[in-house]
Amino acid sequence: MSKFARLLHLIDSSIPTGAFAYSYGLESSITFGLVKNQFQLRNYLYAYLQQVTSMEFPFMNSCYRLAQPDLNAALGAMAEAYDAMMLVPALHRASLVQAKNWLRLLASFYPEAGMGTVADWFTAQGIPLHFVLAFALCLKRAGFALPEVQEMYLHMALRDQLSAAIRLGFVGPMEGHRLQHDFYAIFENLMAGHAEKEYADAFRSAYMLDVSQVLHEEVYSKLFQN
Repeated sequence: MSKFARLLHLIDSSIPTGAFAYSYGLESSITFGLVKNQFQLRNYLYAYLQQVTSMEFPFMNSCYRLAQPDLNAALGAMAEAYDAMMLVPALHRASLVQAKNWLRLLASFYPEAGMGTVADWFTAQGIPLHFVLAFALCLKRAGFALPEVQEMYLHMALRDQLSAAIRLGFVGPMEGHRLQHDFYAIFENLMAGHAEKEYADAFRSAYMLDVSQVLHEEVYSKLFQN
């Protein structure tokens, strides 16, 4: 099977990492009136994807550029920095669950790549393994290039948010997929400013998203875990 076909498999929505259990603030944003119409949904999605590139991309870049001589020290510092930046408890828990599921899947897909050593290292160091780090470290071992991994991650982030919007009944399936199609046109612009940055340059760019994620705990009847 070609590498492109394997990549399509890994971004398939049926891959059971657990991402579809979370709305990442969209449900609470809609419930409390922060997102009231499709125009505001577009703005929300753009802000969300901006934060993905400014926060997650630098950590993925650093995972790919780890040098073997100082791998342990560098990876430890990076992992601790990412854990400290996960400020919302529900998102922190979700990241750990998805990392565990992702690692289990990739270990079964690529047994020759030694994915299990990633989990063993984090366990030995007593450092939480978050999804973004597991995502990048595993795909690097599987032989995928960094630009492919960046675009794959951005696609998954957009897909999951629009899936949440559809399941919440905020948009219909056709409109949701048209939005997804439209957003692909700005992927390059979103990625350009952060495609080369290291984890020390990572930052959260959309603080209202953090607020909406915290407010999720106040939603009386919830479809999503966060």
